[in-house]
Amino acid sequence: MYKILKKQTLGPSIREYIIEAPDVARAGKAGQFIVLRLHERGERIPLTIVECNPETGGVTLVVQEVGKSTREMGDQFHEGDTILDFAGPLGEATDIENFGTVICIGGGLGIAPLYPIARDLKAAGNEVIGIIGARNKELMFYEDRMAAVCDELIVKTDDGSHGTQGFVSDPLKEILESGRTINHVWAIGPAIMMKVCADVTRPFEVPTIVSLNSVMIDGTGMCGGCRVDVNGTAKFACVDGPEFDGHQVDFDLLMSRQGYYHEEETCSMDDYMSKYPEGVEQ
Repeated sequence: MYKILKKQTLGPSIREYIIEAPDVARAGKAGQFIVLRLHERGERIPLTIVECNPETGGVTLVVQEVGKSTREMGDQFHEGDTILDFAGPLGEATDIENFGTVICIGGGLGIAPLYPIARDLKAAGNEVIGIIGARNKELMFYEDRMAAVCDELIVKTDDGSHGTQGFVSDPLKEILESGRTINHVWAIGPAIMMKVCADVTRPFEVPTIVSLNSVMIDGTGMCGGCRVDVNGTAKFACVDGPEFDGHQVDFDLLMSRQGYYHEEETCSMDDYMSKYPEGVEQ
């Protein structure tokens, strides 16, 4: 069993958890993820590692409540409670080295897994330009953390309620068109956002890494649920990734597969809401 050491709300339906998992905390690196299961009847949820503290054994995660299990976690699991399974670290860690000048782009919940990558790239000696975006001010989080590890931070919101109005791909394009030398780009967020960012960097031949949050079930490459097409070859996001060359990913196929379990997910959520229509008091 794994204890919830801390739980706090970052925005509407967005929560940060610190889970006591000493083995993972000692080994986890930027870019990797864990798979947790709340209880014996729970589904397996893949979540990217935000931070590890080997001294306390704490592993930080950011969870957006979009389905039955994440909603149940937010409603019914609090500080001091325990969850049944917490497996990891899984996946390949981010390749961290001194590339030169890099751009780290996070959209929506993608800001959470982007933060440790930007942090470690800065520590490796890179000049880090951060670009983060959300639909509105309420959904923006970790701005202070990103500012602390970036030499320059650009904040965008779709509605202009915070930072400047627009999409994260806008300043990316402006920087590249300015002629400024950019050696590497990371883009993490919704599939369509990563696709657009990869399309922007392709003509400039800037290496662009994306992190694929496709459907995962076992996290070990056995089920094939996270299969993605990379340069015409089938890869598994859980064991071959989750990071891939964004210029080689078939995003159209990825986005079509992300809706594969939509009917089952809707049924599960409807069943949960029929039992807990108001959730559980926080």
